[in-house]
Amino acid sequence: MVTQNKYSLGPFAVITFIYFIVGFLTTVNGQFQGPMKVAFLSQTEELRNTLTTMISFFFFLGYLLNSSLGGKWVNARGYKTTMLRALVIMVAGLVMYSLSSWLAVHCGDASIRIADDVIPCGYFVFLLGSFLMGTSAAILQVVINPYVSAYELPGTRPVQRMNIVCGINSFGTTIAPFFVTGIFFSGVALESVTADQLMVPFLLVALCVLVTTAVTSRLNLPDIEGTRAEKGQGLTRSIWSFRHLTLGVIAIFFYVGTEVSIGSNVNLHAMELIDSGEGLTFFGKDRLILWGMDLGIPALLATLYWGGMMVGRLVFSFFNRISARWLLVATTVLASALIVVAMVTDNLWVLVSVGLCHSVMWSCIFTLAVHGLKEYTSKASGVFMMGVFGGAVFPVLQGMFADIAGSWQWTWSIALLCELVMLFYALFGSRIRKKDIIG
Repeated sequence: MVTQNKYSLGPFAVITFIYFIVGFLTTVNGQFQGPMKVAFLSQTEELRNTLTTMISFFFFLGYLLNSSLGGKWVNARGYKTTMLRALVIMVAGLVMYSLSSWLAVHCGDASIRIADDVIPCGYFVFLLGSFLMGTSAAILQVVINPYVSAYELPGTRPVQRMNIVCGINSFGTTIAPFFVTGIFFSGVALESVTADQLMVPFLLVALCVLVTTAVTSRLNLPDIEGTRAEKGQGLTRSIWSFRHLTLGVIAIFFYVGTEVSIGSNVNLHAMELIDSGEGLTFFGKDRLILWGMDLGIPALLATLYWGGMMVGRLVFSFFNRISARWLLVATTVLASALIVVAMVTDNLWVLVSVGLCHSVMWSCIFTLAVHGLKEYTSKASGVFMMGVFGGAVFPVLQGMFADIAGSWQWTWSIALLCELVMLFYALFGSRIRKKDIIG
């Protein structure tokens, strides 16, 4: 165990870099909804939007099923070993992505019929890869969130440290959309992508993660005192007996639901507007050409959304006296107003500005949910991450809504509902009862 005067910048920087990888690959996964719709589901009709959003569903299913596993590993093996295991799972997920491309190219006739649609088997292998990637991201966040919150870096507070690492995480999410269109597909527009363009890039990313795993295994990441049960120490209370944590899990379920719905499905809404001929322009232009590459308006919308989250997190990382509770109140109210305006006007540029509001919500909810839990913190983190499954549920619900309504415009009412639930948590659910503070 380390003592207070031994906390240094090195381990904090390592954790921050790994969180960057989590953010980058999480968004890469979501951005593949559009390309998968073209490469794997071009022959589907009835269930196209629903099947497309299943990519995010399986990613976040990994959070629901395996987040608690991360908490168990931290208590049994420590933070570093758990992190290394999660990185290995990430490599396996990337290999599945590449295999799905290989199957689509070489075994294109292999398929499964669902209703009147014929689905290539490569699509289902991609879903397996998405599940493994979600499992890896969940376990990594089970390690990183309590580690960062409890890591007493001099001159910082928990919510400030969370905003710092979340800001770097958002940098990964910001560059991911352009990475997908500009690097993975070499500037080819999403509507022209083919499955064979996926194979090699995913293997290269897997190699990068392997190198990161090897480097991390040689670094010194000190354990942190008082954040997990020590060997032989029993935890006498049920983790669900802490009301502010339980309601925090519900709040994060709705937060990640709206975050991922906007970040992933804004692409699909934009593609719908373009296909319908209604037009979607950026300073009067309907294409975005950068360094000779056609990056497209859909990718720009996603980048602006995730970029807004990055900017907000980096700005608020400089504030070390701000109240997490009242910051959450202010941002949820503003986000709700912006979503209403975006729906009424069918304006996606207004919708992506919600990213600025979302930038601090994760940090606020996590800080409020684990406050005062001490040795229950690592277990609480595992339980907390189960709430991230909202990122699986709400995008799929929205896709189903879009299929039924024939349009994406009013499906953003689902995101509005999520904002109102978080507002309730900020005002009432985050209040801590005296019996829930560990002495």
